[in-house]
Amino acid sequence: MTMQTNPLCSWRMQVHHVTQETPDVWTIALINHDFYRWQAGQFALVQIGKSAQLRAYTLSSTPGQSEFITLTVRYIDGGQGSGWLTRQVKPGDYVWLSDPQGEFSCEQHPAERYLMMAAGCGITPVISMCRWLAIHRRECSVTLCYSVRSHQEVIFAAELAALQPWLNLVIVAEDSPTAEMPDGRLTLEKLSALVPDMASRTVMICGPEGYMQQVEGFARALGAQDLWKEQFTPMQATDTSDQGQPFALRVSGAKKAGTFTSGSTLLEAMEKNAVDIVAACRSGVCGCCKTRIVSGDYTTSSLQTLSKEEIAAGYVLACSCKPVSDIVLA
Repeated sequence: MTMQTNPLCSWRMQVHHVTQETPDVWTIALINHDFYRWQAGQFALVQIGKSAQLRAYTLSSTPGQSEFITLTVRYIDGGQGSGWLTRQVKPGDYVWLSDPQGEFSCEQHPAERYLMMAAGCGITPVISMCRWLAIHRRECSVTLCYSVRSHQEVIFAAELAALQPWLNLVIVAEDSPTAEMPDGRLTLEKLSALVPDMASRTVMICGPEGYMQQVEGFARALGAQDLWKEQFTPMQATDTSDQGQPFALRVSGAKKAGTFTSGSTLLEAMEKNAVDIVAACRSGVCGCCKTRIVSGDYTTSSLQTLSKEEIAAGYVLACSCKPVSDIVLA
């Protein structure tokens, strides 16, 4: 039995079954013996095996529509979290989850018209939201543009088909297109033809970082005003080998200061200098690495989970913060 080793993960759930969705994606169905309340599109932190390490995964099931809580995970070669969940976890095992987290939910962003955009496993929060909207807000207009590498990699294919024609679904296959799936990548022109009323829609995007940056640009160019993103893949570690300026990192009250190189994230700097910090998603989503900076200059790429009061007090997400001077931490 896997025991709780991280205090953030207080919900013990038992694996009921594991289903293979595509050649490299599996869904782990969990029995929750207590009352776990989440919103469609949210995620949870998952304790990895018997370690205290955490990873963030979308809750791909939909509240009120499944007897199980599910995690849908793509196996990544060398990935500790995905390797454990897809290669080692079996029915009867226990998995520990945190409270549900995240603002990427249609329940938090009600609208009459949505454009959902997903790539790869970015479909996991989107399918959860589409199921919820189909039951609770069926009068909504929902268009989903789903980008995949090939038709064999469409996750939840049967469920997506069952949601039509209520769901206006377009799947774009980069390789091996079929008659039903346009070939090539999504372009500004294709998106303009698909969603001529972009300015009137709430846009919700989930997928790899490069994909999200590109399609956000398309949507903004076409007039999108209300746009939300879910960071899906952890940000790549910063290569600081050729970057020069050294900065000092000090915890308030400590006599000694550590050093780090310009271009590093605050999280990388803290880990390099053995400053205690909890980090799970490493992509500016989960909020685990919330840290208060007392003095120093920095830029930040995500403020998710931080309140206006916390931001004013100097709190940042360490994984999304890049110092540009010496830093003193609270």
